Amino acid sequence: MDQPRSALTQHADVAAPSLRQAPGVSVAVAARRDVRLDLFRGLALWLIFLDHIPSNAVSWVTIRNYGFSDATEIFVFISGYTAAFVYGRAMRERGFVLATARVLRRAWQIYAAHIFLFMIYMAEIAYVAGSFDNPLYAEEMGILDFLKQPDVTLVQALMLKFKPAGMDVLPLYIILLVEFPPLLWLLLRLPVLALAASVALYALSWQFDWNMPAYPSGQWTFNPFAWQLIFVFGAWCALGGSDRLAPLIRSPAVLGVFLAFAGHFFLVEVSDRLSAQILVSALGIAAMIATAWLLSWYKSAEGRASGSGPKQPDADLAGGEA
Repeated sequence: MDQPRSALTQHADVAAPSLRQAPGVSVAVAARRDVRLDLFRGLALWLIFLDHIPSNAVSWVTIRNYGFSDATEIFVFISGYTAAFVYGRAMRERGFVLATARVLRRAWQIYAAHIFLFMIYMAEIAYVAGSFDNPLYAEEMGILDFLKQPDVTLVQALMLKFKPAGMDVLPLYIILLVEFPPLLWLLLRLPVLALAASVALYALSWQFDWNMPAYPSGQWTFNPFAWQLIFVFGAWCALGGSDRLAPLIRSPAVLGVFLAFAGHFFLVEVSDRLSAQILVSALGIAAMIATAWLLSWYKSAEGRASGSGPKQPDADLAGGEA
């Protein structure tokens, strides 16, 4: 007897029957949107917020304390999955050149957002450190070099070499997006070979200590040569890999950064009691929920006002459309 099909499969039949028949394309790619990505993206945002508040007792409920990974791995995996979900279809329907242009445009948008957030973040920390006469904030957040030499440091930030504490993920995503088009082309044709090449690059980066230089010294916290494996694995799963892994998985043998700094400031200057930690954590999550609701409402209202059809989606960091 045939097994009943999942709701996602049934939705894919209606949403994009032509893609469903394309070789190498999984059901997840055929569907227009997978709400499971939104669910885990939201959970990852909450976990990252809680983890970035130092000495926060509530952070003990996050996954970093009970496994070998944390919310960053979830973010990078979902980012790769969504990039393949969105741009894989564009590459099949519109060709390599146009799909590459869309990916690079998105990388530029993320880069511009990163620089904007960088300036806001610098202003926030500098203001708090000066107003409360506590230079430890600037030291802890890694912006002392910016305060001493803002001209040189800003140039290094534009080159993605200078990154204060908590602002490491967006530069990683920018690099991964810029390098994604040729990889996506290979994933659509020889997915196993593409995944094998990613594993080989990961192994070589450990063997020869490959990384990118950081300013004023050291290397990137999130090494792109290593983290690309999680990103590529997410893309591989979106393009049919999850179907290949299904028997193994079912076998019985087997950005919130600004809110986090504000919460840290409250716990240091006002109260660091357990009740205060719980309050700060709850208020931060509530603020993130409210922001997500407002953005969703605005997109819906804008679509109704324009009266136009749905626009071509772009891959946000860790999923979703923008």
